[in-house]
Amino acid sequence: MGFMGAVLDWMPSGAKIASVYDRREEKNSPSIVFFEKNGLQRSSFGVNDNTDVKVDSLKWNCNSELLAFVVRGEDHESIKIWFFNNNHWYLKQEIRYLKQDGVKFIWDPTKPLQLISWTVDGQIMIYNFMWITAVMDNSTAFVIDDSKILVTPLSVSLIPPPMYLFSLKFPSAVRSMAFFSHGSKHNLATFLSDGRLCIVELPEIDMWEELEGTEVSVEAASCDIGFGSFTHLAWLDSHVLLSVSHFTVNQINCSLGNFSSKDGLPAYYLQEIQVMCSEDHKPGPVTSTGWQAKISNQISVEERVIGIIPGPLNRCSAYIQFDGGKIVQYLSKLGGNRVVPLQKCDDMCFSSSCPWMTLALAEGFVSQKALLFGLDDNGRLQVGRRILCDNCSSFSFYSNATDQSIAHLILSTKQDLLFIVDIADIQNEQLAVKYGNFLPAFKTRTGDDGRNYINIWERGARVIGVLHGDESAVVIQTIRGNLECVYPRKLVLASIINALVQGRFRDALYMIRRHRIDFNVIVDHCGLKAFIQSAPEFVKQVSNLSYITEFVCAITNGNVMETLYKDYILLPCQKELNTVKSGYADNSDSNSKISAVLLAIRKALEEQIVESPSRELCILTTLAQSQPPALEEALTRIKFVRQMELSGSDGPGRNNYPSAEESLKHLLWLSDPEAVFEAALGIYDLKLGAMVALNSQKDPKEFLPFLQELERMPAALMQYNIDLRLQRYENALRHLVSAGDGYYEDCMRLMRSYPQLFPLGLKLISDPVKKAQILDAWGDHLSSMKSFEDAAVTYLCCSSLEKALKAYRSSGNWRGVLTVAGLIKSGKEEVIQLAYELCEELQALGKPGDAATIALEYCGDVKAGIDLLVSARDWEEALRIAFLHLRDDLVSEVKIACLECANLLIGEYEEGLEKVGKYVARYLAVRQRRLFLAAKLRSDEQSVAELDDETASEVSSSFSGMSAYTTGTRRGSAASISSTSTKGRGRQRNKGKIRAGSPGEEMALVEHLNGMALATGAKHEIKSLLMSLLMLGEEDLARKLQRACENFQLSQMAAVKLAEDAMLTDSMDDYVYSLEHYIQKVRKEVHNLEAFSWQSRVLV
Repeated sequence: MGFMGAVLDWMPSGAKIASVYDRREEKNSPSIVFFEKNGLQRSSFGVNDNTDVKVDSLKWNCNSELLAFVVRGEDHESIKIWFFNNNHWYLKQEIRYLKQDGVKFIWDPTKPLQLISWTVDGQIMIYNFMWITAVMDNSTAFVIDDSKILVTPLSVSLIPPPMYLFSLKFPSAVRSMAFFSHGSKHNLATFLSDGRLCIVELPEIDMWEELEGTEVSVEAASCDIGFGSFTHLAWLDSHVLLSVSHFTVNQINCSLGNFSSKDGLPAYYLQEIQVMCSEDHKPGPVTSTGWQAKISNQISVEERVIGIIPGPLNRCSAYIQFDGGKIVQYLSKLGGNRVVPLQKCDDMCFSSSCPWMTLALAEGFVSQKALLFGLDDNGRLQVGRRILCDNCSSFSFYSNATDQSIAHLILSTKQDLLFIVDIADIQNEQLAVKYGNFLPAFKTRTGDDGRNYINIWERGARVIGVLHGDESAVVIQTIRGNLECVYPRKLVLASIINALVQGRFRDALYMIRRHRIDFNVIVDHCGLKAFIQSAPEFVKQVSNLSYITEFVCAITNGNVMETLYKDYILLPCQKELNTVKSGYADNSDSNSKISAVLLAIRKALEEQIVESPSRELCILTTLAQSQPPALEEALTRIKFVRQMELSGSDGPGRNNYPSAEESLKHLLWLSDPEAVFEAALGIYDLKLGAMVALNSQKDPKEFLPFLQELERMPAALMQYNIDLRLQRYENALRHLVSAGDGYYEDCMRLMRSYPQLFPLGLKLISDPVKKAQILDAWGDHLSSMKSFEDAAVTYLCCSSLEKALKAYRSSGNWRGVLTVAGLIKSGKEEVIQLAYELCEELQALGKPGDAATIALEYCGDVKAGIDLLVSARDWEEALRIAFLHLRDDLVSEVKIACLECANLLIGEYEEGLEKVGKYVARYLAVRQRRLFLAAKLRSDEQSVAELDDETASEVSSSFSGMSAYTTGTRRGSAASISSTSTKGRGRQRNKGKIRAGSPGEEMALVEHLNGMALATGAKHEIKSLLMSLLMLGEEDLARKLQRACENFQLSQMAAVKLAEDAMLTDSMDDYVYSLEHYIQKVRKEVHNLEAFSWQSRVLV
């Protein structure tokens, strides 16, 4: 065995040297042998051809991935292109020529997938190859290897090449193929290097395991005419193929038909090929014989075809991409088309040629819509002329629906990031917002990195396919050739939600367990109300009590779809939109979620699952996991089992329950032992309590004396002591009352210790004397809690009038005090003395109006009553009482007080008007300074967002050297007037000082102006004062007071409106934003509003 001539080539990367061994002496075809730099032989592979062939022109491509050479035989010559992956050499292309062509070739020095060949007669061909994934839409891999196709259904087993499930053997090397899968139809079409076409009909995928390890030989289809050289091949229907063929003068299969164009240049045709099987065959085995093919239509095309993709919406249609990204739709006559076969699709055209092209059916609101995706050589992924991603390396699609509608786009980027994109986001053009232009995310100030991608762990790995439906997996192939399967959380949740929407609870639960998803998804996606209704179906489908127990233990309050999986909420399809939205709305009351779900599961278990020990343990789990745990109900069930055991019952129902000890241990494993012990006491079963204590490893010294003491007590007292220990005070009171009258004092002590028991005690005790004692004790408790009004009513119910009078007096209810005084039959002098005392108390409490009523009605002191009405500023009532008693001296006193108060208010409102003007001027200065600084920052190309409000206020205020604020307060010349004028009856009280230059100066000014508005009490006071002044003949003073108050109110309202408008603008006009201008606007707008209802029209 020696070298075959001087055929030798060094790999551009420098790792290997390729040469050819002549093996004719061994009666074998030549071998390609690889040597290391030091000359040591490393590996080799056979050419798989005749023994007399000669290998010539051995060349590597520029990136050292492909090896090509010319094989010269007796009948023909061929260029063979090989690829190495996973320690195996694949023959990926064989291009045949005639013997006399003397073909030669070179690789393009910069483009690794471009090969240039020429013949002795001067014909030059440029081949642009591209890598196409071998994984079809149904997740089946068809790997071309010389004359074999290695078949592997990835949905059955993830077998990496060169391994496979079974293989198909063809008469010659395979150049291109197309696969058709629809329902039970699985057809494979291949174009061979010798120009022949082969058709294979495969059985259902479920039957492929029977073909494991076999090699099925395939015969070529019979045809009457040559097809040319196929560059593209696609199925339009189960019996219709569409291809792009080109014919040359000197190609070997040219002799079968004369389709060459003028001057011997290649002629390109769209060929529609109809195939049919003449043999009857039974469904099941692989069918590859008896196929016939004929050209049913042929159209000449002038432009270079980049790709063909079948159209799923129209029968026998396809989309064809020409050079430059132009898209046309081909409509076959076999599909009922009677119009022009090629129709332009301007809305689907790409901005550049996209060798990788796929059609996706997207689910719309009304019907399905076809989206054509294309990926060009520069990594730009496009839909039409819109570029989705400019750094894409590979992409695929995922569907979880039976109608093949696509839900997600899966793409990998050149930065080795894997993105799962919702098709809805593509349709709504939200990619930039949600996926950040498919670039790596960096941590923000809030600590959230916002990642919505998966880091691919091996550099250069590509997405080659997807496992659809419930599998929800992405298949990635590394550069070494290994296959890796990942399960993105987004796809897993999509498949789970899809199963839930379809009512497949069993499949959803299995997926949740397999992928470790939170079990609460089942409840939270369906909605609490919907899940409770479907709980019987859930239990029936799952039927595995271990899985149901696991589900029960995982239920928590809250909604994981709004917290843990808020970024993964997916709608399976628009048809289910309303169903899913209503499910979310059902989860409003999340606090009762655990108890409601477990109750529904418990009822479903009792209805759907036959009685068994496992079912009983599952039911106990639902009781223990409830919130709060239903331990007493669980112990009642255990008590029932124990009673059956003690009775020695061996009936058929006994075997349907676990032993009492097993049930109790199960309950103790799920719950706090101390809580179970207390629950056992709560059902007043001391023996069961002892059993719980023993099984929970309690020390007998701790619980045995206590249980023995309880056992010696009468039943009612035992129950009382247990209830007291468990803090069940209502039950304790009931049991204590039932123990007899001898324990009445204990009942009173219990009610005094726990006052919430007083209402129950009144219901349980019927003796009137004891009821009165209970009411008296309840009143004492209410008095101690400062609830004097309630205490007084309680005392009245038990006729404790002295205590009732004291409670009313403490609460300030003078009417109640005087009424109870009448019930006590107090003397006239006592009532008058009490009235004087109440007057003083009410004055001290700031209620001069009430004190005046008592002075006039009970004390008969007119002067004191009018003085109190003047203090309360009830001017009209003071005048009425003075005139009622014909006291001119008192009328004069009221008049003097009215005049004094009017002059005081006029001065206050004039001072307030001046303050409003100063506040507005300061506010406008601060606002203008802020806007000036913002404009200056923008001119320096700095972001305004970097300067927060606080910083801006500090900067703006730092330029001010003056303060517009005063600290003056309202003054009064008479004690009777000033005592009430400063207690919120005038303007609303401001919230504090404003410091010039402080960070919050601007907002504080606005708040201060708002706080200067007239209060409701002030409006009532002014109106009463105006009416009194008119009654006393002081019309001029009344008019002056109304004008001062009106000016102040208009100014305050205008200032507030000016500040609110100025906050919404970035430009300040001195005339527009002036107080005078806004006063005129407010005067026109609000004069008839409720705010000015205090005015008198006579004084306007």
